[in-house]
Amino acid sequence: MPDISEHLRRSNTVIAVVGATDTPWKYGGKIYCDLKAKGFQVRAVNPNRDSVDGDPTYPDLAAVPDEIDIVDLVVPAEIGEQIVADAAELGLTHIWFQPGAESLEVIEQAEAAGLDVIRHQCIMVRAGRVG
Repeated sequence: MPDISEHLRRSNTVIAVVGATDTPWKYGGKIYCDLKAKGFQVRAVNPNRDSVDGDPTYPDLAAVPDEIDIVDLVVPAEIGEQIVADAAELGLTHIWFQPGAESLEVIEQAEAAGLDVIRHQCIMVRAGRVG
């Protein structure tokens, strides 16, 4: 199974951005558009939006029609708890907590579920350094 860094070297990597938004000053919008501009296959997950940057959104991870390589959380930790549970149930393996999206409880939950966890790092920065 490839690690997260390996996925960031591939243009066909599918990244589900949970909390993606069209609100330009919010990180959910900045991260979504940045990863899309870098050539990643991004999928917007947000039950409160119909589209993000002209792309369809999905209400949850289960609704994403593609195989997800990385789940990137840009939501409060309280919401992240359900996302982590969903990711584990779906057999997803890589979860990325954007700064501010993590709590000790949700990190422990993800690790206990056997998920590969990245935290304290921004995916936009990390994706820009790889390759």
